[in-house]
Amino acid sequence: MFLLDVLDHTIKKIKSQTANVITITNLSLGGFAIVLGLHGNLRLSLLLIFIAALADRFDGMIARKFHIESELGKQLDSMSDIISFGVAPALLLYQGILYEFGGPGSFFTVFYISCAAFRLARFNISESNGYFTGLPITAAGCLATLSYLAIPYLPSQTFLFIMIILSFLMVSSFKLKKV
Repeated sequence: MFLLDVLDHTIKKIKSQTANVITITNLSLGGFAIVLGLHGNLRLSLLLIFIAALADRFDGMIARKFHIESELGKQLDSMSDIISFGVAPALLLYQGILYEFGGPGSFFTVFYISCAAFRLARFNISESNGYFTGLPITAAGCLATLSYLAIPYLPSQTFLFIMIILSFLMVSSFKLKKV
């Protein structure tokens, strides 16, 4: 009887932390993407950001499926998202092209990160109503990351506009149905 109780408790404990482990995986992938990007390995950085997006997709699904949603998980998810879809894509584009613009390139890199943080903070204090307000950071981060692939094909000024547009879309007030 004792062994079954211990085993049952252990399984419940593992199950309760599954979503958080996936969220930490998202954060770790974003952190590695940043480090690799700073060392010039931009293509691997890009790949890690996209894998982080997969982890981000699954952590919420797992939490809902196992009925283990928590305030801690919500906050942890936002902190992971600012790393993986705020800082990592901004630095990827900065290292890839925006550094060429000097001060304006630096400014719009930080502006994007600031708008991403604002968007997440607003999301965390809002009621869940089936809609996102503004472009979700994961989508913005994936679009910014995807745009890196277009660097050889588009004028460099395009990437300043991409950062500006994505920044304003994240903090805008349009409604987008959750999928």
